[in-house]
Amino acid sequence: MKTLNVLALISVLLCIDASTEWPTHTVCKEENLEIYYKSCDPQQDFAFSIDRCSDVTTHTFDVRAAMVLRQSIKELYVKLDLIINGKTVLSYSETLCGPGITKLIFCGKKKGEHLYYEGPVTLGIKEIPQGDYTIAARLTNEDGVTVACADFTVKNYLDY
Repeated sequence: MKTLNVLALISVLLCIDASTEWPTHTVCKEENLEIYYKSCDPQQDFAFSIDRCSDVTTHTFDVRAAMVLRQSIKELYVKLDLIINGKTVLSYSETLCGPGITKLIFCGKKKGEHLYYEGPVTLGIKEIPQGDYTIAARLTNEDGVTVACADFTVKNYLDY
């Protein structure tokens, strides 16, 4: 009986280890707007949420995000790609943390620390584009190592 239990445990561990994809998480889902995300970092998932989809269509809305840092953040860079039908149609990058630049409250956090943010975010756009598309987001540190990475799927049927 003990041998059977050990074999079952090994099978479960091998199946878990063999999985390299994180689940798709629902950020919000309402009648005309749906937003989902999936971590593209094979070693770490993270938590991200908003209260209502309709909040996203306003200029500023509240979010909650949490993770344990696998890398220190002395410098932090974001790269966003807008992908439609498998093709990147727009790219955006910005320095979020660096010498003389501290745009985020967690700049300077060390590996192993918990990162938690709850508060307002301003997208800087007036409308969310209509259609089905992906936004690939990647945060990297000064060594070019991924701090966090996710693919956001947006399905927007709102008529502005």
